Amino acid sequence: MTSVQVEEHHDGNEADGAGGSSGSSGEGYQRGLGARQIQMIAIGGAIGTGLFLGAGKAIHKAGPSLILAYAIAGLVIFFIMRALGELLMYRAVSGSFSEYAREFIGPFFGYVTGWTYWLFWVVTGITEVTAAAQYMQYWTHDAIPQWGYALIFTVILYGANLISVKLFGELEFWFSMVKVTAIIGMILICVGILTIGFSDAGDTASVTHLWDQGGFFPNGIGSTLMTLQIVMFAFLAVELVGVTAGESKDPKTVLPKAINTVPWRIAVFYVGALIMILSVVPWTEFVPGVSPFVAAFDKMGLGIGAAIVNFVVLTAALSSCNSGMYSTGRMLRDLALNGQGPAFFTKLTKNGLPLVGTTFSAALMLVGVWINYQWPGEAFNYVVSFATISGMWAWIMILVCQIKYRRKADRGELPQSTFRAPGAPYTSWFALAFIAMVIVMMGVDKDARISLYAAPVWALILGIGYLAMQRKNKDSAGGGQSGPKDAVKS
Repeated sequence: MTSVQVEEHHDGNEADGAGGSSGSSGEGYQRGLGARQIQMIAIGGAIGTGLFLGAGKAIHKAGPSLILAYAIAGLVIFFIMRALGELLMYRAVSGSFSEYAREFIGPFFGYVTGWTYWLFWVVTGITEVTAAAQYMQYWTHDAIPQWGYALIFTVILYGANLISVKLFGELEFWFSMVKVTAIIGMILICVGILTIGFSDAGDTASVTHLWDQGGFFPNGIGSTLMTLQIVMFAFLAVELVGVTAGESKDPKTVLPKAINTVPWRIAVFYVGALIMILSVVPWTEFVPGVSPFVAAFDKMGLGIGAAIVNFVVLTAALSSCNSGMYSTGRMLRDLALNGQGPAFFTKLTKNGLPLVGTTFSAALMLVGVWINYQWPGEAFNYVVSFATISGMWAWIMILVCQIKYRRKADRGELPQSTFRAPGAPYTSWFALAFIAMVIVMMGVDKDARISLYAAPVWALILGIGYLAMQRKNKDSAGGGQSGPKDAVKS
């Protein structure tokens, strides 16, 4: 991305952001996302399949020490989000991660970041429809095959993303409201069981379950470290608020508020919920592949409660997949605008929606249908580790770009952000070290190692694609055809 392009993007978005206009942004999108929608998207992004389904496997591995893993990882996530917030207040654009990588590290890293984040959401979409299909089996007991549900959900969510960004925001608002209400309700029920003693679990429920079933680290600290990839997967998508920047009515006000809610979201929805669940039901009674929330209500003897929670976790999975379809079209368009993707991805509908990019991504998500057909029992585990490694790349780029931006801002080369990350750059370096440790743990885990094998293959594909794009852009410039700069203006 040239310095001229950076300036054009910056100026256009400053004007829109400051004015809080509900019209078009400088990138051609409609600013249809209001404050309450952005807030709930930020909250809902932290509550998904990683917590509702993946936590079952993590509890089985780590026991009560999983609470500590979520707390520490949550602190790292807060550092990442504040780093992102500092960059967003410097320049709020919808292709935020790839835009910042392009500006502060180089065009190639912008290209890699954009395509990798797009891949992350495609893989996550597969993960989420897989989870949703598994949740449906709770009621139908294989009356419809798992792959059938995956197909149905993919088609429905694709259709929902073709109407308007305002509808997307409204759907996400209510999806997130269901999740938030359910978790708070479950916490209150657990508090009631611990204090009043109702339900089948009333006689045995006790906070001592957190340490008297083999200790707080029943399988050792090593087992707790091995769950970090599951923990980090649960937090993937919190950065989605950065993608909404180009369609937020007032990003300068709304985005910092959304980011500052990260600590209490994690404290309540992850740490608080797990403390309550593991106090009511001993960790030894949870098994991999079963939602701990559904299992907890079954153990309490509240059958209707388990059915309700199963509906909620189904909603959570569909919400996350819906967010994936939203973000993939935007990332492909940002890449195309910068000459790093096919030009047809730049096209918008009259409602400001990236139809071609969304359609292309949804078509690839149908791979999830095939995975559910071939390996219905292992589908979730097959894709979760690759989603984790690809999603963490965006976090790495956010942190590296924030460090580089802060250096330039402190030297007076760039304006200071109005939302500086506290403790940076030290907190950013700590977060990078933590992510590196998680990647090492993934290499040790034989189930997660496959994602590390796939990473070099993806890097090779990206390298070949980048060289091809460079050659094509060079030929187009030489022939007088429109290049990336002209695409931005169009």
